[in-house]
Amino acid sequence: MIEKTLAKPSAAGTTSPRMNTSLKDKWVFITGASAGFGAEGARHFAREGAHVILGARRVDRLEAVAAECEQLGAASAHVHELDVACTENVNACVDWLKGLTPQLDVLVNNAGGAHGLDTVAEGKDADWDAMVQSNFLGLMRVTRACLPLMVENAGSTIINIGSIAGRVAYEGGSVYCGVKAAEKQITQSLRLELNGTGVRVGTLDPGLAETEFSLVRFKGDETKSDKVYEGLDPLVAEDIAEAMIWMATRPPHVCIDEILIKCVAQAAVHKTHRVTK
Repeated sequence: MIEKTLAKPSAAGTTSPRMNTSLKDKWVFITGASAGFGAEGARHFAREGAHVILGARRVDRLEAVAAECEQLGAASAHVHELDVACTENVNACVDWLKGLTPQLDVLVNNAGGAHGLDTVAEGKDADWDAMVQSNFLGLMRVTRACLPLMVENAGSTIINIGSIAGRVAYEGGSVYCGVKAAEKQITQSLRLELNGTGVRVGTLDPGLAETEFSLVRFKGDETKSDKVYEGLDPLVAEDIAEAMIWMATRPPHVCIDEILIKCVAQAAVHKTHRVTK
C-alpha cells in the first residue's frame, strides 16, 4: 500500500486543514467501473470511506462491484448505466448523479480500451470508431457534464487514465496510441483552463498491466491475450488503484500532473525482459 505522510500538529495540537486529505464521505465518480482499473479503484475508494458512484455499460457487474464496496466500508455505493459513446446517455447519468450530491470530489475517467492490433492499411472503421468514442470523445463528454459539480469545489480532482501508449507509438497501435496521446493533451488543456478554480487535473499512465485490456483488444482470444503477459510480472489493477488514491489524497494545494507506472520488466514500450521456462 502507498504510505500517507501524516501532517505535523499545529501549535494548538491539531492537524492543519491544509493537510486534511481524508476521502471519508467524499463523492467519487468512476467510469468504466465494471472491471479492471475502474472496479479496483472503486474498491480502494470504498476502503477510504468514500461515496462511490459507478458507471459502465455492464450494469450487472457494476452491481456486484457496488456490493463489494459496501462491504469494504464505502459511505454509500451507487450504480448507473453509462455509455460514454452517447452524449444523451452521459448527460442522463450525470443528471441522475446530481440528485445524489451537489458536488463531486473525484472524477476518474477510466472508460476506454483498445480494439484490434491492425496496421493502418488493414484497420477497420468499427475498431477505430470504438476507440475514438470511448477513449477520446467519451472522456470529453463526461468531463464536460461533471465540471459544474467540481469548479466550485476547490481541491476536487480529475484523474484521467491514460497509457504509456500515449507517450510512445508502436506498430499496430496507431489509433489507440493516437487517442491516448490526445488524452494527455486534453489533460494539459484542462489544467490550463481550470487554473484558478482549485480543481486538480492529472493523467495516470500505466504500462503493461494484466486486466481485461488485452482480452478485449483481441476480441476474446485468450491465447493471444495471455501471450502479451507471458514471462512477465506485469502491473495489476491494484497498482493503479493505489496510485489513484495517492493522487486524490494530496493536500489541496498539490496537483499531480502526471504519473507513468511500469512494471520492472518493462523498461520501455519496445523493451521488456521475459523469463522463459
